[in-house]
Amino acid sequence: MKEDFIHYIWLYKKFDFSNLTTHQGDSLSIIHSGNYLQNAGPDFFNAQIVIENQKWAGNIEIHIKSSDWYLHHHEKDDNYNNVILHVVWEYDAPIFRKDNSEIPVLELKKYVASEELIKYQNLIAPKSWIYCEKQIKNVSEFVLSNWLERLFLERLERKSQPVFELLSETGNDWETVLFCLLAKNFGLNTNGDIFLKVAKSIPFTVIRKESLEVSYLEALLFGQAHLFPANPEDQYVKELQSWFDYLVLKYKIKSIPVEPVQFFKHRPDNFPTIRIAQLCMLYHLHRNLFSQIITAESVSTIYKLFEVSVSSYWKTHYTFEKVSPKKEKYLSKSFIDLIIINTVIPLKFAYAKSMGKDESEQLIEWISHLVAEKNSIIDKFAFFGIESKNAFQSQALLQLKNEYCNRKKCLHCAIGLELIKN
Repeated sequence: MKEDFIHYIWLYKKFDFSNLTTHQGDSLSIIHSGNYLQNAGPDFFNAQIVIENQKWAGNIEIHIKSSDWYLHHHEKDDNYNNVILHVVWEYDAPIFRKDNSEIPVLELKKYVASEELIKYQNLIAPKSWIYCEKQIKNVSEFVLSNWLERLFLERLERKSQPVFELLSETGNDWETVLFCLLAKNFGLNTNGDIFLKVAKSIPFTVIRKESLEVSYLEALLFGQAHLFPANPEDQYVKELQSWFDYLVLKYKIKSIPVEPVQFFKHRPDNFPTIRIAQLCMLYHLHRNLFSQIITAESVSTIYKLFEVSVSSYWKTHYTFEKVSPKKEKYLSKSFIDLIIINTVIPLKFAYAKSMGKDESEQLIEWISHLVAEKNSIIDKFAFFGIESKNAFQSQALLQLKNEYCNRKKCLHCAIGLELIKN
């Protein structure tokens, strides 16, 4: 038995409340079960009940056992002084307020039909992946589509938090925030933290000033990432090293310790050297990238902004000093999709929120045009009958798995609630 189930039973009145009595033997009727706020303090606020013809207004606290009141130290917390009813699954001890008056207790298990218990137990019975894996495909399209939209917006809220944290760190400089976010996401999962550290170490004013020459940007980023080979023989590498030394002195840029970037398991087009070169070219071509992204009215505009290749040196190299067949090395559509999902959309969402605007409908439309991500979670949902037709759905399903399924929050999930009700 979990407390969530008792919350569900109380919230949706899944019990026989026609002839209730408290454990103390007093008649009880419920006018309003309270507001389920899920914040600190009692579980349900502003409830209204009648005990022995006396009307009470206040809060409801829910536990599995009545003794949990003391286990959670509520007797020491003033937030619980206004509890008018203690709803428990099992009564095992009397509960008293600070003034030693006994709190009425409703032992709920006496009033819940066995069918509700069976449905709950069937839902949370161990499965190979998630609790509802065998039933999820039976959820109505209406419930599923509305829940996916809610999940996507929740994920956007979560993804916007690092944006606001960076904004605070940079003194509300949105251009710097964008540069840092792009650097992190150009580094992918393996090198993202290293790229972010490098981006933070170079004032964006320097990036803006030196962006007229793509080679100066390369010198700054490759140098701060400690990617120059020792004792280089390649003339271009020697020039980059020389420019880096000069720019460090000019702008008083401090050297930073960073972990070695990872090449292992990456395809050559995803090598960190190529991603840095592409990022440099992006800022060389677009000096006002933030405003172009914020004012963009369609995904196609974003694709055009990110149609960037690399400088001439990197068209014949994947790493320093090792020549390879010439290739343009444009950002692929799938990579731009990742940038849109992980940088552009969270940034636009956060910016709109900071301006007191709501652009969620536009962002849902944007992401609905992107191809769904391919990973083990999305594949598993498809195996159990929930296929992702686009990135909007795949992002929502990732939120569902990570924030609800993994945490066993079935009774906070529209899918779980639908399955139990039916």
